[in-house]
Amino acid sequence: MQRQSWCRPDEHIHAIVIGVLGRQGPALLDKCLEVFHDLPAESRTALSYTSLIAAYARNALHEEARALLDQMKAAGVAPTAATYNTVLAACARATDPPVPFDMLLGLFAEMRHDVSPSVRPDLTTYNTLLVAAAVRSLADQSEMLLRTMLEAGVSPDTVSYRHIVDAFASAGNLSRVAELFSEMAATGHTPDSSAYLGLMEAHTRVGATAEAVAVLRQMQADGCAPTAATYRVLLDLYGRQGRFDGVRELFREMRTAVPPDTATYNVLFRVFGDGGFFKEVVELFHDMLETGVEPDMVTCENVMAACGRGGLHEDAREVLEYMTREGMVPTADAYTGLVEALGHAAMYEEAYVAFNMMTEIGSLPTIEAYNALANAYAKGGLFQEAEAIFSRMTNNAGIQKNKDSFDALIEAYCQGSQLDDAVKAYMEMRKSRFNPDERSLEGVLNAYCIAGVVDESKEQFEELQSSVTLPSIVAYCMMLSLYARNDRWTDAYDLLEEMKTNRASSTHQVIASLIKGEYDDSSNWQMVEYALENSTLEGCDYSLRFFNALLDVLWWFGQKARAARVLEQALKFGLFPELYRDTKLVWSLDVHRMSVGGALVAVSVWLNKLYDRLKRDEDLPQLVSVVVLRGEMEKSTITRGLPTAKVVYSFLNDTLSASFHFPKWNKGRIICLKSQLKKLQSAIDSSNGSATAGFVPMTNSHLPSPGSKIYTREEAQVDNGTGHLPDEPLVEEKESELLPL
Repeated sequence: MQRQSWCRPDEHIHAIVIGVLGRQGPALLDKCLEVFHDLPAESRTALSYTSLIAAYARNALHEEARALLDQMKAAGVAPTAATYNTVLAACARATDPPVPFDMLLGLFAEMRHDVSPSVRPDLTTYNTLLVAAAVRSLADQSEMLLRTMLEAGVSPDTVSYRHIVDAFASAGNLSRVAELFSEMAATGHTPDSSAYLGLMEAHTRVGATAEAVAVLRQMQADGCAPTAATYRVLLDLYGRQGRFDGVRELFREMRTAVPPDTATYNVLFRVFGDGGFFKEVVELFHDMLETGVEPDMVTCENVMAACGRGGLHEDAREVLEYMTREGMVPTADAYTGLVEALGHAAMYEEAYVAFNMMTEIGSLPTIEAYNALANAYAKGGLFQEAEAIFSRMTNNAGIQKNKDSFDALIEAYCQGSQLDDAVKAYMEMRKSRFNPDERSLEGVLNAYCIAGVVDESKEQFEELQSSVTLPSIVAYCMMLSLYARNDRWTDAYDLLEEMKTNRASSTHQVIASLIKGEYDDSSNWQMVEYALENSTLEGCDYSLRFFNALLDVLWWFGQKARAARVLEQALKFGLFPELYRDTKLVWSLDVHRMSVGGALVAVSVWLNKLYDRLKRDEDLPQLVSVVVLRGEMEKSTITRGLPTAKVVYSFLNDTLSASFHFPKWNKGRIICLKSQLKKLQSAIDSSNGSATAGFVPMTNSHLPSPGSKIYTREEAQVDNGTGHLPDEPLVEEKESELLPL
């Protein structure tokens, strides 16, 4: 262009070139200056000078930018507001060393006193100064700038208010911002909703709930209508503080003031999901659809996550169907919720199908999805299936196990009675440099307690005590069961007393009193129900471990009636949905996910129900079945020697005179055929209406005194799971006839 006589570049072109070169870094600033000097002096106006100043300002050379401003004035070129704003921004951003705020105010004063209307401070000027004041925690200067701004007729915007709030927050004086806003409203300059929102967010950052709510009330009093974003901030704050009644009340208020949007519902789903109110999340989702608010992917993922943690597999399926119907492709996170929900219902085949469906639709499983499926297997002791899914994860997907993966393996081995493998998995986790947390330490403690080794268990429990503020009730119950099974009653009572006198957790106190039999009356039992219900807020994963451990300790302490009441509560909360399943052909009890003591409680309750049914002369099925194990291990004969199978088998036959046996076609079942049921029914009928309440007396025993030998006597070995099982129990009917069942 410079070589063409007919097309010489004007100032605008020079300014563009300077701007382009200035963005490339300090190395080309000399070129910027060269292009500037190519422009004849008489052609230079504020445009070219501002471009050059901006080039230096962009590269943090504020002194050079300020010098160019002085040079511009000396050359008789009048600066514009953009020129001053550029220099101000450069000086405000300077950090090494920072430019004194007084110098910034000096530039600001030059602008204000300039006679040219084009140099009047504008919104950019004020915002530049406000951010500088906020960075320097200069609350008074921020207030002064706000007043000057309003007097000059410049209306603050969202950025202005945010920096004013930041300045006062840094100075620790947010209450003054509320006063300022109130003064502004009184003079007809009511701040917009974003101003109040910024102040509210500043209060929430420090957890000042009352002050945040006060901002909402001030906003309403000042005549500024709250927005959905305003309420979202408070809903989130209440949720993080566990104030769920406050969340509900505020949401009801919001619905009368402003329609909730998708983002609001997403906050509610996350808040209630984290708080353990899983069914409420599902109810809110249906409410959202009824009110015409359209869910997005975040919505569906949050709802699916809540369904997963709460074991709500039917609701999870409905959400998935909604996504498909609306043309949304479910993500791996959405499917993970379904896998987890199905796993909590012991629906292993369905969970595996849902897991594979991810790959089919192109949503590759994440490590969370693999862990969810492995956790499902772990709860039921399906350790071979858990091993297989992790092998697939590592070898096919190239994903390495994380701490949660090892926790799942440890639990799978414990529930499957592969105790050495559980300890090996824990050691492998440590070698992989994953720091064990409470869940990991509890997993190893469970392995030692199942194995019955007191010293190792005690050492592991002490390590747990040193690692966390307070071991969970699950850990305490594991140790209590271990002490009871080994007749270490003095140790058991000492541990119970430690729980009961614990001032940090009322739940520990309640559970200790429950075990000791102090809360049996109806008024105190309400405290027990409250403590049990609170355990479900942690999700099914924790609840299953909690109830298993509690049922176990109640059984070994001889508290059968209390254990039956606790089991009833667990079923009421939706845990162990697989426990009772009846058809015309089979009456089934499934205890494969229960602890040994928990299984004996369930078997006792079930036998008494069986007694009532036989007494009522109901039509008998072809067999009754107690499921003690599922998965690949159903094919192995070694399952009969595992603790739960051995103890349940002995208990059934001690109670009903060898009526039950292991069938050849499934090693995870203990069955009683129809012919045996008829004999039992005849025996009941011949009792001439005796006062027998059932097959198993469900009473509470007095707690054993220290030194008692209940479970370590030789005749008690079968009851404790160490007795001998006959190799081939007698079978009165051909099992081949039962295979179609």
